[in-house]
Amino acid sequence: MAGHSKFKNIQHRKGRADAARSKAFSKLSREITVAAKAGLPDPNMNSRLRLAVANAKAESMPKDVIDRAIKKGAGGEGETYDEIRYEGFGPGGVGVIVEVLTDNHNRTASNVRSIFSKYGGNLGATGSVTFMFDRMGQIVYPPAAGSEEAVMDAAIEAGAEDVQSDEDGHTIFTAFEQLSDVAAALESALGAPNSTAIVWRPKSQTPVTGEAAASLIKLLDALDDDDDVQKLYSNEDIAADELERLAS
Repeated sequence: MAGHSKFKNIQHRKGRADAARSKAFSKLSREITVAAKAGLPDPNMNSRLRLAVANAKAESMPKDVIDRAIKKGAGGEGETYDEIRYEGFGPGGVGVIVEVLTDNHNRTASNVRSIFSKYGGNLGATGSVTFMFDRMGQIVYPPAAGSEEAVMDAAIEAGAEDVQSDEDGHTIFTAFEQLSDVAAALESALGAPNSTAIVWRPKSQTPVTGEAAASLIKLLDALDDDDDVQKLYSNEDIAADELERLAS
């Protein structure tokens, strides 16, 4: 019985992983299509498309899927997506920024509002949260890219503004206007990154514990699971032991 139970558990985890991968591919494809539709279908001539394709490749998206997404955008096919940013506060006063691509404003607004309300948060007006964040370029490398010192040296040489290194890898921040130049310089020194993106980086973090932390995690998970949500940013600070307790 134990072996059978373990097999079922593995299958369950694999199913969740496959579903998460499928959802990630769907969001990456949508970003590629929108980028190709908004500019030229050539990544070398379209910086947004170049970033989208690079991130898709980093997630091992098949080339034919990437090519289909580009052709769909270049041909003007499919739905017309609008980019919308929602700002709100989660449990414990944590700032949350939600970036979406949607073909139905009413549906998306209703879904996002409902998720915030369900898990103890509330939507705010435009600008109510973004002032707590900086708009920056972010380049992520795996631990194998080099030692903390080597990556720091490469980042300084490339003109980056900050580096955060831990056991999970290296995250390099730069002014978003300089992202393409810094990313190119880093790729020459360190190889291809895991991801390159323009992000909202918290200026400071908001400590949250207990039930507020549990509700916040549910809120962020629900938002991330929504098909229209492309990117999600928040400024919570949850201690490692608290995260372990919540996960158990």
